[in-house]
Amino acid sequence: QVQLVESGGGLVQAGDSLRLSCAASGLTLSSYAMGWFRQAPGKERALVVGIDRDGGRTYYTDSVKGRFTISRDNAKNTVSLQMNSLKPEDTAVYYCAARNYRLTWYSLSPNDYNYWGQGTQVTVSS
Repeated sequence: QVQLVESGGGLVQAGDSLRLSCAASGLTLSSYAMGWFRQAPGKERALVVGIDRDGGRTYYTDSVKGRFTISRDNAKNTVSLQMNSLKPEDTAVYYCAARNYRLTWYSLSPNDYNYWGQGTQVTVSS
């Protein structure tokens, strides 16, 4: 049984930092590209950051470049998201997702990801 379990969310003030973690079980994480999506109330789920199987390539949506950093430890089957200089507009439920791919390593579409975590709430107050 595949499980992705996120942790590390919480309530912080603008300018603070948070580190989210995603622990995977039931799959070999090194076979999957990983992404962190977020979904705010009334909005669609959107890809925030992504990382390919071995960590050599990353994707960042424009609004988080320079503030967020994704990393992975395949030996520990974990993926992390370091979020610095948080803004109120970063408030959302954050989900980690795993994507098994052949050609293009990342996709903006949630439909292209095979496994999902349950999500963790990040709330940034102004």
